[in-house]
Amino acid sequence: MPMMRALYSLAVWLAQPLVRRKLRRRAVAEPLYGEHVGERFGHYTQPAPAPAAGEGPLVWLHAVSLGETLAAATLVTALRAQWPGMRLLLTHGTATGRAAGVRLLQPGDVQVWQPWDTLGAVRRFLAHFRPQIGLLMETELWPNLVAESARAGVPLCLVNARLSEKSLRQAKRLAWLARPTYRGLHAAWAQSEADALRLRQLGAPVRGVMGNFKFDMAPNATQLAQGHAWRGASARSVLLFASAREGEEAMLVEVLKQNGPLAPVDIAQAAPETIANAVQWLVVPRHPQRFDEVAALFAAAGYTVARRSQWGAGGPVAADVWLGDSLGEMALYFGLAHSALLGGSFAPLGGQNLIEAAACGVPVFMGPHTYNFAEAAQLSAEAGAAFACADLADAVQRAMAMLQHPAALAQAQQAALNLGAAHRGAAHRTAQALAAVLAEKRP
Repeated sequence: MPMMRALYSLAVWLAQPLVRRKLRRRAVAEPLYGEHVGERFGHYTQPAPAPAAGEGPLVWLHAVSLGETLAAATLVTALRAQWPGMRLLLTHGTATGRAAGVRLLQPGDVQVWQPWDTLGAVRRFLAHFRPQIGLLMETELWPNLVAESARAGVPLCLVNARLSEKSLRQAKRLAWLARPTYRGLHAAWAQSEADALRLRQLGAPVRGVMGNFKFDMAPNATQLAQGHAWRGASARSVLLFASAREGEEAMLVEVLKQNGPLAPVDIAQAAPETIANAVQWLVVPRHPQRFDEVAALFAAAGYTVARRSQWGAGGPVAADVWLGDSLGEMALYFGLAHSALLGGSFAPLGGQNLIEAAACGVPVFMGPHTYNFAEAAQLSAEAGAAFACADLADAVQRAMAMLQHPAALAQAQQAALNLGAAHRGAAHRTAQALAAVLAEKRP
C-alpha cells in the first residue's frame, strides 16, 4: 500500500470513536442515524442476496443522500429493464437517503449503510456482499473504497458524475490522495463536457458524457395535482423558497422587513414598494433537522407560520408563511408554487437542484452561487426557465415583477417544462454503458 494511503487509513481508523459520537448526536433529531450502526463498520446481520440460476447481476449502487437517491431511481428502473432479475445492494450515508431508498427495493434486494472508509470495514463489506459491479452516484469517492474494490475485482464506476471548479481546486490541494482515487475508478460517465474535463484533470477514466439523470425524473403526479388544486384555492400567488439552506431564511426575513408587515395584496394593483408582500410565501428548508429552527425564526420576526405537518387533508391554512416541514413532497410544494427561489444559491453553498422545478413547470430565480449545479443552471437560464440574480433582494423583486405579468410567467413556466423534455435519456444511456462493463468481465 502506498505510504500516503497508509497514513490516510490510519487517520480514518483513529476517527472511528468520533464517527460513533457524531451518529449518536445526529440520532437525537433523526433517529435513523442510531439504527444499524454496526453496518457503518462492516458488520451485518442480513445475509448477502443469494444468487440463483438465470438471475441478473448483483449491482451495488451508492447514493449518499436524498438528492442522489431520488436521481438514482431512474437508473435503477433502466437497469431492471435491462437485467430482469437484477438484485440491488443499495448503500447510503445519510438518513434522508436511506429513508427514500426504501422505495427502490424489491424482494431480494438489500439496503445498508455505506461502510466507513477503514480498510477493515470496506473489506468486510466487499467480502460479505460480493457485488459484481459498483456504482457511485455523482461525487461520492472514498480512497479505500475505490482501491479495495479494484483489489477485489469489483469494477467501480462513477455515474451521473459531476465535479465543480471549487471541488477540483480542493482535490488538487490534496492531489496525493485525490489523484490515485480518481485514477482507481474503472470508469466514469459525466453529466457535462465541463464535468468531464475537470474529472480528467484528476485522472478519472471518463468514457463519455451522458447528461443528468435528474432530467429523467418524473414528478409525483398525485402530489403535483394536489399542489395545483391547493394553489388554485389560494387568494395570493405562491412563491416558494425551495431547499433553503442555513442563513438564507434569515436573509429572507430581512428582505421582507424592509417592505413592512406581510398582508394580502392585489398583485395587479400593487405598487413596487409593496410588491414583496403581494404573495403567499412557502419556505421549504433543505435539511429536516432545521424545521423547528426555521419556524422559530419567522415566529420571532413577527410572522405567523403554518407548518405542512399541521395542515391536514384540507390543505394550507391562513398564515404569513407556509413551512414545508415534510420529506419526499417536493412535487407537492412545486405544484403549489407559481415560481421559486433556489436555495443554496444566495449563500456561498453551491445551489440546489433546479431540474425538479423545471419538471414541475416552475421557473426559478437563483443567486450567484450555483457552482454545484453549474450545467443545469446554465441550461435553465439559456432556456428561459431560470433567472440569475445578484442577491436575494434582487431575486424577490424580480420574482414579484414576473407575477405581475401573467404572459411572462406563463412563458417561463412553459420554458421550464420544455427544458426537461429536451434533456431526457441519460439513465438509459448509462445503463447500456454498464452492460458493456459487465460484458468486459466475462471470460
